Amino acid sequence: MPLQPSEKYPSKKVNELTALGSDGSIDPSVFGHRLRHHRRRAGMTLERLGEAVGRPASYLSQLENGRREPRLSTVNQLAAALGCRVGDLLEPRPPDRRSMLELTFQRMQEDPRYVALQLPLLRPSARVDDVVLQHLVALFDKVKELGDLATPQTHGARAANVAMREQMRRADNYYPDIEAIAADAVGAIGEDGGGVVSERALASLAAHFGFSIARAGDLPASTRSVTDLRNRVIYVAQRNDLPPRTARSVVAQTLGHFALGHHDPVDFADYVRQRVEANYFAGALLAPERAAVPLLAHAKLTGDLAVDDLRDVFYLSYEMAAHRLTNLITRHLDIPVHFTRSDPEGVVWKAYENDDVPLPADPDGTVEGQRLCRQWGARTSFDDEETFAPRSQYTATSAGTFLCITVVGADGVGRDAVTVGTPERYARYFRGNDTTARRSSRCPDPRCCREPEPEMAARWAGVTWASARDRSHFVSGLPTDAISFNPYPGVDLGEVVAFLDRHDRP
Repeated sequence: MPLQPSEKYPSKKVNELTALGSDGSIDPSVFGHRLRHHRRRAGMTLERLGEAVGRPASYLSQLENGRREPRLSTVNQLAAALGCRVGDLLEPRPPDRRSMLELTFQRMQEDPRYVALQLPLLRPSARVDDVVLQHLVALFDKVKELGDLATPQTHGARAANVAMREQMRRADNYYPDIEAIAADAVGAIGEDGGGVVSERALASLAAHFGFSIARAGDLPASTRSVTDLRNRVIYVAQRNDLPPRTARSVVAQTLGHFALGHHDPVDFADYVRQRVEANYFAGALLAPERAAVPLLAHAKLTGDLAVDDLRDVFYLSYEMAAHRLTNLITRHLDIPVHFTRSDPEGVVWKAYENDDVPLPADPDGTVEGQRLCRQWGARTSFDDEETFAPRSQYTATSAGTFLCITVVGADGVGRDAVTVGTPERYARYFRGNDTTARRSSRCPDPRCCREPEPEMAARWAGVTWASARDRSHFVSGLPTDAISFNPYPGVDLGEVVAFLDRHDRP
């Protein structure tokens, strides 16, 4: 399956830039340059071209700016209107050297190491000479090369997360191959995929893959499930330790590894890919695309999209329902979204976006372990007395205003905040869009929320001492030694084998 993560910011020389990613997909940025080139050659404005293909000029502008990936039917219409071949638009290289320079310069400014400099966006207008662009690109390539030489041991794990998140972004977090495998599995047990997967059906799915499901009160603390491949048993925690909705997700995720043919991961990137794929399979299994898309489409028409409905209709955990919504809403309903899971201090454990929300990131692009702005809904939700109810908030940021809907501790496990959001112009489709709660964020400007008020800081200068609480974040807490000794980062293999030994069936 073409689901391997790919790097967004490869260190390429300008003349090596192509429109094809590692998975063979079309690069929207390169396509956009080719579309603009042929439109101008045809002497057409965006409005005139839009009339010819039945699309608004704003949509074509998004295509030309690389913000949307075109459908094949649209490409055919554009080629006919412009009097060129489809292959002319899909040629996997920019149309000219200037376009090559502009694309490389654009990607350079998207690199997290460049973003960390907090420089204003520089658009390469016609007044910016080709030679200037070439010098800037070459200098930044050298900076990246020198930075890579000094990369710490954790770079591999962090880079794997960055690459996987970008691959998910490019795919709109939608994987048709996994959707098909999940649908086939549901069909194999006689279900039509038109509704909720019952507990009995889930047990039948486990049996379909040759497993039984058992609850255990002594599951190792470092695991969500343990599978005995010899006796073909999947162990999950007892009901008082793991709520039924969450247990369903865990079982489905575990089955995903076997349904997708996973083997022991060979490195951290392989581990991250497998986790993402297995989680996606679980969502596609428990909330089949055939049933979930019509539900979401109707909710869009009535301006009532909500994670809660997916949770209740398909009996999912809230987090799984939120992931499922992000799987389907962009591809099927053309609504860009973002997802975060963060703790009460705003520390990010999971994050995904395809709506350009400005997630906090290290210079190398790592989001996990970073702290969200205090003004974001994921942080302000903890100020509410009814923290377990969905809370909507509009937040103005450097990238625009976003509606965010947050639920704290929704699944009864911990007090993490799960947030799904979208740009304000799409807010009308979501339940809670009528909220009056509004905040403004200036992050990453440290004066926004990371530095104390000057007057208060002066009053307490020199008479303050704070002892930091020990904490373990997603990336920093994972082992960084040779993965060949432990293919499951964060899992205590000693506890696992001892558990299996206790439960070994004769």
